[in-house]
Amino acid sequence: METTKQEETKVARKSTGKMTDEQKAQLNKHMEKHKKAGMSASDMKQHRMRMMGRMRKGMSVQKAHADIKKSY
Repeated sequence: METTKQEETKVARKSTGKMTDEQKAQLNKHMEKHKKAGMSASDMKQHRMRMMGRMRKGMSVQKAHADIKKSY
């Protein structure tokens, strides 16, 4: 039983609703950079929630951030 690459990516992007410890650590590091850059608390919360939604779908921090920047 062979699976195509497209089927594999669908499985990898399936939302589980939970983030791994590694993803949490990466997100915390990403948010710390924004905090040091002077992002407001409300903007930080909004950005974090958007990032978490995308990361739960299987995106990396870089891909999730790039996707968010496109929506602005």
